[in-house]
Amino acid sequence: MSTRTTFSFVLSVAAGVLITSNVSAMPSTLNWTAYGTGTSGHAQIMATSQLLQRQHGTQSRVIPGENNTMRMTPLKTGRVDLCACGIASYYGSEGVMMFAGPDWGPQPIRVISTSMASFGLGMAVAGDVEMASIDDLKGKRLAYLRGDDALNKAAEAYLAFAGLTWDDVERVDFPGYNAAFDGIISGRADAAITTTVTPAAQRLAASPRGLQWSELPADDEAGWARMLDVAPYFQPHDVTSGAGIDAAEPLPTASYPYPIMVSNADLAPETVTGLITTLVESFDDYKDNAPGASGYALENQNMNWVVPFHDAVVAYYKESGIWTEDMEAHQNALVERQQLLMDTWNAYQTDAPEEETAFIDGWMETRRAALQQAGLNPVF
Repeated sequence: MSTRTTFSFVLSVAAGVLITSNVSAMPSTLNWTAYGTGTSGHAQIMATSQLLQRQHGTQSRVIPGENNTMRMTPLKTGRVDLCACGIASYYGSEGVMMFAGPDWGPQPIRVISTSMASFGLGMAVAGDVEMASIDDLKGKRLAYLRGDDALNKAAEAYLAFAGLTWDDVERVDFPGYNAAFDGIISGRADAAITTTVTPAAQRLAASPRGLQWSELPADDEAGWARMLDVAPYFQPHDVTSGAGIDAAEPLPTASYPYPIMVSNADLAPETVTGLITTLVESFDDYKDNAPGASGYALENQNMNWVVPFHDAVVAYYKESGIWTEDMEAHQNALVERQQLLMDTWNAYQTDAPEEETAFIDGWMETRRAALQQAGLNPVF
């Protein structure tokens, strides 16, 4: 049974039986990292912080981080309790991309809650390109962003949905995100990955070339299987907000949560219990206080996602009657995978190359072998 269908019959019951947790043990101060000021992620955490202060007297210190490393490092070192992160939280849990280097490795990341709002991630295609389906990306000029592993991985996943790879398109390299959209507008590229609400997408929509979005039908099982094999953190999402998108005619595409509220596995359970209780039971008190805050709704939580929940969150959902045996099995598998990765990392470090490139290459090979031996998808 899927998480979504499970919610269809348990939410009404859970609303009446949600536990009244003892939140008196909430700390006097919570330290966070989040996206930079002015972002929806930062605004959401500020709204949550105000609620925690009103209800529990908990003060929040929110440190804006301009990139993944700046957001994740304070969590790794214990300087902060929580991170309102992006998909880098998954990469950190897996020990890949920017977290494959000698100073990182797999991290004991645990999810508290996630926001899945009205916008999403999409393949923005110039409006003057003939595009009946995502399969028509073949032969088109697709933007590749130097140094942006996450968006390039997303582009790879979108290609996989259509049964394509980078070899099937003309890859056009750009130094950054805005430069890629300048390139589409000026005719040097045809498509790029972006969130639907970005100013870049709005600029393309207002340009002479115009904007169209490639659709990912939720009922295309083969396409979704290929996509999730490349990037398992995606999920089907009907987008109602964004450049050129009519809320009355949602865009069927893919997305993943933003932000992703995470901690380390050892964050005090009473702190996590107080936080998840507040987020769920006081949802109406903050859902309209920041753009995207409504995305924390209980029905938007994916209980079978790619990063394990904190033990205290699992306990809360169990006591509220939402947690199922399938969810428990999935949670246990994720925890076992993460432990396997951390054990493999510790063993690898004892005789790893000192030169960074060789270290990363050796780790990725060792990681892949360990996961394959355990019958698991390495993904990377």
